[in-house]
Amino acid sequence: MSEAPSSVFGQTITADDVIRTMSGLKGWEDRYRQVIQWGKQLPVMPDALKSEQVTVSGCESQVWLVCEQHDGVWTFCADSDARIVRGLIALVMAAYNHKTAQQIQHFDMDEYFEKLGLIAHLSPSRGNGLKAIVEQIKQITAA
Repeated sequence: MSEAPSSVFGQTITADDVIRTMSGLKGWEDRYRQVIQWGKQLPVMPDALKSEQVTVSGCESQVWLVCEQHDGVWTFCADSDARIVRGLIALVMAAYNHKTAQQIQHFDMDEYFEKLGLIAHLSPSRGNGLKAIVEQIKQITAA
């Protein structure tokens, strides 16, 4: 799953880095804390960008997603009003940010989350919200 690094957190992090970090943690509580930490490192979206037009539907919490494409590479800015959701967004950004549409479309997000061991521990509504974020990114980048 090698890919170009993302500077989502003010540092360089890839999906492979996320998998490596998470696989070194013991138990769900440690993983949960790590996801929260990544969420805290996610840049805060300016309020001026938060509007109804960029709200992700299907999420239990408020989630905003802004996408831009420059020279064939996609950049995302996303935020949520829930700490765990910010962390989950950070995981998605590590996989998708600064990638081409082709890389995004071919990235196996189900396999990624399986390796992270997260989905089984999320409530059904959180899992559905996470899928809604991924699907919105895939739809936008496929256009």
